[in-house]
Amino acid sequence: MATETPPATAGPTAPQPVKGANGAKGATRKGDRIFLGLSRGSGITLLVIMAAIAVFLTWRAALAINADEASFLTSFEWDANATPPRFGIAVLAFGTVVSSIIAMVLAVPIAVGIALFISHYAPRKLATPLGYVIDLLAAVPSIVYGLWGALFLVPHLTGLYEWLDQYLGWTGLFTYEGGAARSLFTVGILLAIMILPIVTNVSREVFRQSPKMQEEAALALGATRWEVIRMSVLPFGRSGVISASMLGLGRALGETMAVATVLSPSFLIKASLLEPGGGTFAQNIAAGFKEAGSMGRDALIASGLVLFVITLLVNGAARLIIARRKEYSGANA
Repeated sequence: MATETPPATAGPTAPQPVKGANGAKGATRKGDRIFLGLSRGSGITLLVIMAAIAVFLTWRAALAINADEASFLTSFEWDANATPPRFGIAVLAFGTVVSSIIAMVLAVPIAVGIALFISHYAPRKLATPLGYVIDLLAAVPSIVYGLWGALFLVPHLTGLYEWLDQYLGWTGLFTYEGGAARSLFTVGILLAIMILPIVTNVSREVFRQSPKMQEEAALALGATRWEVIRMSVLPFGRSGVISASMLGLGRALGETMAVATVLSPSFLIKASLLEPGGGTFAQNIAAGFKEAGSMGRDALIASGLVLFVITLLVNGAARLIIARRKEYSGANA
């Protein structure tokens, strides 16, 4: 009498997939479900806050722009308390963008150099205290930077201004006719000092995460330290440096008290970066909000909306750049 034998199995039974936090039904464990809910709630809350800010700024800005007798985007006037009100953001947009560009041009190369020195060149006994100093600089309040800039930086920039006028004055951008150095160029230098710790700290941490095996392999093949940095460290950290630069640019665009302390504001656009005058969105809001009437506050809010949009555009552009260079991100290294 034949007996049925169970079918042979090729091997151990394959484990059944378990739906986790990324599954269609969400997490199966209570802790995972709680964490998933908190994460989603945090993201939704952030979006709601951003949307509420945008709606508030747009509503108040629309009230001011509808009452404005001048061209809001191109006018050089700012007298929101007049009848009828006249105000424009041309000077503010120019001053904000120019001072931020100067800050980025000065700060980013120096910050990347400091980050590389701390992460790949300096001995540990020097790198550790130097890192602490950079961290402390990032924690200094902006008003302290502003007071230092007004009392120390402005009086000591006269020699630099005269040198720039002597050798680069023919360009028209560095013409100097004397007077206090309370210009957009001084603001750019001060902002560069302020954002330097931010860009340095983020870049340093990114460079420290570069693949050690690639660095050691390059050294074993006879590459110099600079060749290792150029071929391995910098490509790996490119997206991180861009992110760090955008963080610094965000602070430069929105800096208020330091700029208000150093800059001599005026609603004129001058060809020379060394001539006193100009203004920024944040500085104008801080200087005029207290004494502004109802329409004046709406006008300042309208300028704040423009700064809000500029910041979103800058961050969006940075995300696009990083996405195009995703082959160098740490996740794909």
